[in-house]
Amino acid sequence: MTKKLKFALFGNVYQERKCVAVQKFFAVANEMEAEIAIPESFCNFLRNNLKISIPECEIITDNNFTADYAVCMGGDGTFLDVASRVASKEIPIIGFNTGRLGFLANFSPDHIDKTIRDIYAGNFSVAQHSVLCISCDEMQLKDYPCALNEIAILKHDISSMITIHTDINDEYLTTYQADGLIIATPTGSTAYSLSVGGPIIAPQSNTICLTPVAPHSLNMRPIVLTDDCEITLRVESRSHSFLISLDGRSESYPENVHLHICKAPYHVNVVTHKDQSFFSTLRKKMMWGADRRC
Repeated sequence: MTKKLKFALFGNVYQERKCVAVQKFFAVANEMEAEIAIPESFCNFLRNNLKISIPECEIITDNNFTADYAVCMGGDGTFLDVASRVASKEIPIIGFNTGRLGFLANFSPDHIDKTIRDIYAGNFSVAQHSVLCISCDEMQLKDYPCALNEIAILKHDISSMITIHTDINDEYLTTYQADGLIIATPTGSTAYSLSVGGPIIAPQSNTICLTPVAPHSLNMRPIVLTDDCEITLRVESRSHSFLISLDGRSESYPENVHLHICKAPYHVNVVTHKDQSFFSTLRKKMMWGADRRC
């Protein structure tokens, strides 16, 4: 007898080409007699914009939901949003890449049928990805205060450089004069941090990387720390404010507040192919080490 599974289906409301992929998922889920839960906004998008017939399902109205697996239809941006909604539930996320790069959303929408059947057969792996959390002494931070990729401390677009006083485990590290500072997980080391010169870090390496954005001093280089460290920051700015960006979700805050960043007490669980490795993903997705002369 096929075991009963419940899938929470997520997607963004901008990619109309996901129509075929969603219909494939509904077909195999129906065949496997799976339960389905869908966020209200995504359900309305599928029904009203894509004219897809929605099977009987549970409507998700907030982040208080349960599922055996979360299914993400989209790119890495959608995946990060799903990760924030799953949060400490640690529900494994299956990412079907209907976006561009698909570093996190690593399954092809052409293989939805096989992937779901592999889930039922246990023919998959789950990779645990660390998460960073941020808190503030002076105020409550808005929304979900955690990030799978990175927490970035940034100047406003029209501002001059900001000053970021940085302590590690209550010991002074340095003062960054820069456009910003990225605090990245190993997962996020191939995202924003990499684009400003940060190192590629292998997953499950239990590390955090601090990468300055356009530092004033040329000898300010990225530094890799163990992820049991607590990072304390205090920002000064001529505009008297700055941005905190968590996986791209940005909010403005006043200067001179004290921020604390540390590893979250839970992981984001990502479903992967059994034969998939981090290094093969680097080569295939990022053309890492490729020599165009060959």
